[in-house]
Amino acid sequence: MSPELTLTERQRRHLRGLAHALKPVVRLGNAGLTEAVALETDRALTDHELIKVKGPGGDREARDTLFTELARRTGSALVQRIGNVAALYRPRPDVPRIVIPGEAPPTRSAPPRSPGSARHRER
Repeated sequence: MSPELTLTERQRRHLRGLAHALKPVVRLGNAGLTEAVALETDRALTDHELIKVKGPGGDREARDTLFTELARRTGSALVQRIGNVAALYRPRPDVPRIVIPGEAPPTRSAPPRSPGSARHRER
């Protein structure tokens, strides 16, 4: 998909705080990481930027591998994993909704001021 998204520890901490109150929006079943799950996760990341994914119980290493592969396939960053739940982050390509520390917020250009504006008048 897209190049791997890397986050600083400060950015991860900020995103972990935002993800704390979220409920999982994608659930991985016994079939594991299918194409349908990857597409649904991609759609959820496009809509929300920061999501939680709930994986199957069982082997910890297999679950970690599953979350890492899902992040790679969706071009997102694995923010954290606690138990069966992982938080994934991918900023929206057009205008990100979540501004994380260390990133410049999206700017909108202001219309040019006219020479007659109050700021430019001589007193």
